[in-house]
Amino acid sequence: MTVILGVTDDLAACHELRRAVFIEEQAIAEADEWDDLDAGAIHILARQDGVPVGTARLLIEGETGRIGRICVLASHRGTGLGRRLVEAGIDLLRDRGLRRAALGAQVHALDFYRRLGFVSEGPIYDDAGIPHREMSRAL
Repeated sequence: MTVILGVTDDLAACHELRRAVFIEEQAIAEADEWDDLDAGAIHILARQDGVPVGTARLLIEGETGRIGRICVLASHRGTGLGRRLVEAGIDLLRDRGLRRAALGAQVHALDFYRRLGFVSEGPIYDDAGIPHREMSRAL
C-alpha cells in the first residue's frame, strides 16, 4: 500500500482530514481552525489507495513559505508520512525560489521539526489552547 502525495485542489478532502485531527481529536474550536487563508494556499494531500490520510498547506509570505495545518490520521502516524508531508512542502517552497520555511509547531512536536532542520525562535505561545513555538529553516 503506497501513499501518494501531491498538490491538490480537493479542499474538501483536506478539510475533512483537518476536522478529524484538529477539531475532533485535539478539540480545537471550529472558529480557530477555519480561516480565509485556504483559498490562496497551496495544499498537499496524501492518499493511500485513493483515501485521504494526511495534508498540509503552504502560504507564501514574501521570501518565506509557511508550512501549516500539517495533519496525519491516527492510523498513519509513525509511518514517516508527517516527515514526507513537511519535506514535500520544503521542496515546493524551494522550487518556487523561496529562501526560508517557517511554521508554528506544537511544543510536543519540536523535536520532530528539529530533525527536519527547523530551529526554534522566540517564546512559547498559545494557539487554540495548545502551546506552540515558531520555527524556521533556510531553504
